[in-house]
Amino acid sequence: MATFTFVTLCAIFFIIIVFAVWHLASRRYSLPCPVWLRWMVELDNPFTRTNRAAFITEHLELAPGMTVLDAGCGPGRLTLPVARGVGSQGHVVAMDVQAGMLERAREKARLADLGNITFLQAALGDGQLPKNHFDRALLVTVLGEIPDRQAALKEILTALKPGGILSITEVIFDPHFQRRGTVTRLACGLGFREKAFYGNCIAYVLHFVKPKEI
Repeated sequence: MATFTFVTLCAIFFIIIVFAVWHLASRRYSLPCPVWLRWMVELDNPFTRTNRAAFITEHLELAPGMTVLDAGCGPGRLTLPVARGVGSQGHVVAMDVQAGMLERAREKARLADLGNITFLQAALGDGQLPKNHFDRALLVTVLGEIPDRQAALKEILTALKPGGILSITEVIFDPHFQRRGTVTRLACGLGFREKAFYGNCIAYVLHFVKPKEI
């Protein structure tokens, strides 16, 4: 029994250390979730409702014909339900830096017979997005993976239409977790205005709006 307890504590300590190192390293380097762990990204977190695809899409208030950016889309956990939400007249740009993640998302879209998705391999902040183009933009447990978060959010601000909404989801189980205060300071410092908050300090969805006067 003592041996089991010791091994368990060592495993927990090791996981904490890995999370801490990953979190610190991601401030300087782009360290997205590895492609071989994409099966984990495809699962809804059983402990937090705010990270579930249905919760996030419901609060986006999608309408047919909208254009949506799913930035850091991974294997497409949000891409597909959003594509269904905007309908055949709408359009989704699924953006990720990893070809392997996009391949998985593309295959899922093909199997679901969804033809209103464009896949873009690029990094936020590199200027690959059109201006004043999107009605909604999603960053689901992605912001902390980006070394230059300011440049990333600035590009999204420019890419959104006036009145468009940026939805940011953060969960403390993610090694790249960003606190609400940090996210709010970054976004509002660039010109976004906070619109809505769902959840709590360890698992939340934050909505920011691009002011119409920008």
